[in-house]
Amino acid sequence: MCIVGAGAIGGWIGTRLAATGAADVSAIARGATLAALDTHGWRLEEHGELIAAPARVAASPADLGEQDVVVLAVKATSLGSALDLVAPLCGAETAVVPFMNGVPWWFAPDLTLDSVDPGGQIAAAVPYERVIGGVVHASCASIEPGLVRHATGNGLIVGEPAGGPSARVAALGDVLRSAGFEVTESPDVRRDVWYKLWGNMTMNPVTALTGATGDLVLGDPLVRELCSTAMREAQEIGARIGCPIAETPEDRHAITSRLGALRTSMLLDVEAGRPIELDALIGSVHELGRRLDVPTPAIDALFGLTRLFGRVQGLYPSS
Repeated sequence: MCIVGAGAIGGWIGTRLAATGAADVSAIARGATLAALDTHGWRLEEHGELIAAPARVAASPADLGEQDVVVLAVKATSLGSALDLVAPLCGAETAVVPFMNGVPWWFAPDLTLDSVDPGGQIAAAVPYERVIGGVVHASCASIEPGLVRHATGNGLIVGEPAGGPSARVAALGDVLRSAGFEVTESPDVRRDVWYKLWGNMTMNPVTALTGATGDLVLGDPLVRELCSTAMREAQEIGARIGCPIAETPEDRHAITSRLGALRTSMLLDVEAGRPIELDALIGSVHELGRRLDVPTPAIDALFGLTRLFGRVQGLYPSS
């Protein structure tokens, strides 16, 4: 198994796999992360302890050869540039497992979503049939190159994009459980992707725009209702694409409230001056709404405001 993107989530997964011996794991890395992994190995701060394990790492995929599984744990904004790293790792039976934020390129195989895969470039490089869908329910941060801090959550969801069980999903689930993850083999991983997005698509842009933590966002009645309105719009889209959500926005807010002063991934990216994953997290929902003729005024407002903010700050493309 090879990890492409040994940052926060990739480092968490890679360290666990290596430290437990659950899999023969390697990584593709560049720059400071490559140097850190080469020097120190995998490192993970978890429950106040440092977990470490030797790392097999390379800058070129040709040095590692074909893999049974490739875990894609890059930011959505970096996926296009990572495609050249994935192809040499793939043999005839290699599965690619994206553990990424937002709507992925494989989510709607009958549609090419320009917001996440302009021109179908990603789908051409990593076709639908090769993908095992993945969803992460955990909070991790890369506190320096090659060193990850795990804060909360231990859940990984994996499943066939087309739904139903499969031998390869069962085998992957067994490996991940052996590394200590709480694994769900989902019969409909698209619904799991959409459900996670349902909360992230509002909390991420609002925290990025305001600099507020999650508790402050939900503590303001006007902002909370804006989030709820956008979520109701997304529920209608979900119902149209086979991803219904039975909960109310208030049900989901209650779950988010338990996380306290949440610093979303987009807020952390803004603070660090990194490009924001706006298209995957809300631009994709905006695009789906337009294609399905579902009115999305609240989603459109959140997307437009955050897009403008990102452009002014140099964190989102100008065109």
